[in-house]
Amino acid sequence: MLEVQIKKKLPHFLVDINLTVEDEILVLVGPSGSGKTTILNAIAGLDHPDDGRITLNGNIFFCDNEKPLPTQQRNIGYLFQDYALFPHMTVEKNIAYGVKKMNAIEAEKRIERLVNTLGINHLLSKYPHQISGGEKQRVALARALATEPSLLLLDEPLSALDSRTRLECQEELQRLHATWKTPFIIVTHDMQEAEKLGDKIIFLESGLITKTVDNRSGKMIC
Repeated sequence: MLEVQIKKKLPHFLVDINLTVEDEILVLVGPSGSGKTTILNAIAGLDHPDDGRITLNGNIFFCDNEKPLPTQQRNIGYLFQDYALFPHMTVEKNIAYGVKKMNAIEAEKRIERLVNTLGINHLLSKYPHQISGGEKQRVALARALATEPSLLLLDEPLSALDSRTRLECQEELQRLHATWKTPFIIVTHDMQEAEKLGDKIIFLESGLITKTVDNRSGKMIC
């Protein structure tokens, strides 16, 4: 379980949130500049709260008056909005980057399993500029999952895709979550996407949680 209780002063408001995530898909919804990406970055260790506490399965990522756990030690997969693939690397090398510290045999098996799951075997020798947006999304997912993360963060990963590809990738995310049983936190401003993907939906405005909905039951939690 992920537990996040943090405060972070931004130029125009204070991010002040308290949330928990189990093995589910949590979607953060809100207008641009409402603090969604700040929350992801704090969880990933790319930014640090002013105070509070972040833990995952009992492991302390951040706590007042203690040195934050470095990003590389948090075992978190992060899929950025622009996918952040390395343009000078082939698809295969992009994915392999996530498992570079493993022994070669283990890494090869894991990459093979991921590319088979995501259906991207035929892309391995291509470079990012040679593949479509939907294919880039699958490659970025494979790279993020290659470390077998305990948590997957996705920052508006489908916003640049056309409607058909977006629907296909939404279904891919649901299938992957059902397979991997890893907590996902997805940032979006698209309410239809939130309702399709989210087990739980949190609405944010100016750094505050205004509403939390259990999308499985349709009931408001708070």
